[in-house]
Amino acid sequence: MNRKPGRLLTAMVTPFKEDGSVDYEQAKKLALALLASGSDGLVVVGTTGESPTLLREEELQLFREIKAVVGDKGSVIAGTGSNSTREAIETTQQAEECGVDGCLLVVPYYNKPTQDGLYRHFKAIAESTKLPCILYNVPSRTVASLSADTAIKLSKIDNIIGIKEASGNLNEISRIIENTDDDFLVWSGNDNDTLPILALGGYGVISVASNIIGKQIHEIIDSFVAGDTDKAAKMHRRLVPLIDVLFKVANPIPIKYAMNQIGFRVGSPRPPLYEPDEATANLIKETLKKYRTDLPVK
Repeated sequence: MNRKPGRLLTAMVTPFKEDGSVDYEQAKKLALALLASGSDGLVVVGTTGESPTLLREEELQLFREIKAVVGDKGSVIAGTGSNSTREAIETTQQAEECGVDGCLLVVPYYNKPTQDGLYRHFKAIAESTKLPCILYNVPSRTVASLSADTAIKLSKIDNIIGIKEASGNLNEISRIIENTDDDFLVWSGNDNDTLPILALGGYGVISVASNIIGKQIHEIIDSFVAGDTDKAAKMHRRLVPLIDVLFKVANPIPIKYAMNQIGFRVGSPRPPLYEPDEATANLIKETLKKYRTDLPVK
């Protein structure tokens, strides 16, 4: 990748048909719609894209088809991480063959590696590919957490270009930013943490909420970067209630429901995730009425 991936990367949902199969045509339409509504690039097959329930062949087809339709309009970052180093290497190499612009590598889940194990895991993946690699720390889902020290050590590897930090630990995030080179990029992994992480010297956000409010999130980032911190803070505060609702239950249940409500059909989540309960659904619908959304609906 000859350019930075972008300050606002949307963790794109994966549209499904009524029978539960991947809707590749709708996925391509969504990719273009997200770029038209503020996103600089897309993370495909991340947590929001329901990576745990996608088959490998479905993932690779999504990488191929979305990159083909996006072209140079924005960056396409493939979620290729795994709790198996061998599997992550294989998937990353296959994604590279699909033409994607980079990969997102989640901290291995369930098997609880040590910090040395995490370092070796990510180093092995990075050395297996020419793709730029973005680390992904999300201990609420993985149990294991990538320490600041390990992230700093990994930042010395040429093609590890940054980290999506969803730990919520601003002290650790601050240490990462302070002790890595300026070209090591830190994206917020939680929409509510975007402004605090920017204030610490972070680069941007890999966002869930930008599936529906991309222009507004990008305006927060642009305002902050331009020095208008009062405007950025005011916009951030205004969006907090909506963002909170979008994480009322496990992501991507609320965001998919919200997208369906505004008229961009992405189907239901794959089991074991299901539609939100009635109370949550009503809360999402009532909250959406109070906000402008940016996703173009045709």
